[in-house]
Amino acid sequence: MRHPACNPHGVSDALRFFVRPTLRDAPLLLAFGGWNDAGEAATMALRYVASHAGAAPLAKIDCEEFFDFTVERPQVGFGEEGGHRIEWPDTLFRYGSMDPAREIVLGWGPEPHLRWRHYCDCVLRFVGCLAVRRVVLLGAYLADVVYSRPVGVSGFSSDPGALGTAGVAASHYEGPTGIAGVLGDRLSAEGVEFASLWAGLPHYIGVSPNPRGALALLERLTTLIGLRLDLEPLRGEAARFEEKISALVAEDPELGEYVRQLKRRDFAQ
Repeated sequence: MRHPACNPHGVSDALRFFVRPTLRDAPLLLAFGGWNDAGEAATMALRYVASHAGAAPLAKIDCEEFFDFTVERPQVGFGEEGGHRIEWPDTLFRYGSMDPAREIVLGWGPEPHLRWRHYCDCVLRFVGCLAVRRVVLLGAYLADVVYSRPVGVSGFSSDPGALGTAGVAASHYEGPTGIAGVLGDRLSAEGVEFASLWAGLPHYIGVSPNPRGALALLERLTTLIGLRLDLEPLRGEAARFEEKISALVAEDPELGEYVRQLKRRDFAQ
């Protein structure tokens, strides 16, 4: 495997480090909000890992070059001293303890709108600076699936055999792609070991975040990279979410009939 040269500034200063830790065989997990993140399942999964890993700020890719701010607007809020504060849609990287022997690096933010090739250059420089050896991209998409069935996870990897071990079906998708697909292609071209995991969620359930999707991704991820993570709180949240959706379906005759049609289709197959 070859790493891009560690040049955090390169042709721009979009990549900015807050600290420069020495990491021990830390994998990088990435997720992007928006088109790549149905039900906010992927970003929810990374936030869950961050909260359990005690993740601290590491770096960011500044959004200035990559966003149309009339599409993804900055957010205004109140700071600690009561004054207004602007929060920009940067890609934020954090790092924390995965287990006593190694760390984990997490990155998420909205999908950029502009200059995807240059954005990927920034991610590859980040990977090179930290000598990251493995990257996992998380995503979720909308599909004709029964909401109460186990969430299916598909994907692709530079090591296809690893997917089967983790219970991930090989993806044969062809069509429009997002930044996760483009970044995966760049990682592959640079010889960086990577995997991409995608949860299939029901298109007729417009409730976010979807903890069932986040749980499915993390269950596969724990096997794929040997992640030690207590998933019981998330399992409880997913069960309560399913009960809520069951009540919504029961109250809507048209939606209930559609779900029954999906079940009959699956049974016939």
